Amino acid sequence: MSSYKEGQINQLANSLEAEGFTSEDITKLGQFKKLSDIRGLFRGTHEIKQVRYLIDCDTNPFVPEGWKVEQHDKGGQLEWNLEKVKLYLSKNQKDGKCIGGNKLRKELENKPVLNANVLDYLLKNPHLIPEEWKSKYVFFWGTVYRSSDGSFIVRYLYWDGVEWGWDYYWLVLDFHGVLPAVVLAS
Repeated sequence: MSSYKEGQINQLANSLEAEGFTSEDITKLGQFKKLSDIRGLFRGTHEIKQVRYLIDCDTNPFVPEGWKVEQHDKGGQLEWNLEKVKLYLSKNQKDGKCIGGNKLRKELENKPVLNANVLDYLLKNPHLIPEEWKSKYVFFWGTVYRSSDGSFIVRYLYWDGVEWGWDYYWLVLDFHGVLPAVVLAS
């Protein structure tokens, strides 16, 4: 039997909910092996330090066997921050419309698209991928490849119901509303 009062538990639950904690977060908190470290925050013996996730967007991207890099937009050191990225849809991808991949590529030329280095980093750090992306195929237009048959292709990130993976799509095909590009937010 807990020695905590019901009012204390309710106050904690209300505060956690106000800060956006989900029921999954509460479960993880209850299973957390180092709760004493959290107690140390209140007692002044511990501190919170935010983890920075830096992605080198200037390095050469992963190139699958038989492919070549047609275009790779370098982007320096990118600190991954969900507030600084967004999913972009062309007006020609909205409301049930489609746009050809080559036309979309032209449209994206002046947009701050992210390259395949970001895709590969996210695959190695899947906890950084937002839940909202699970219902989409997120394209990294900053790297365009040429396949072994000479076709232009772009890689995308997708959720298969169990884990994150990548695949590719030909630019000769149409792009519709569940195929956004990931770009830096302005």
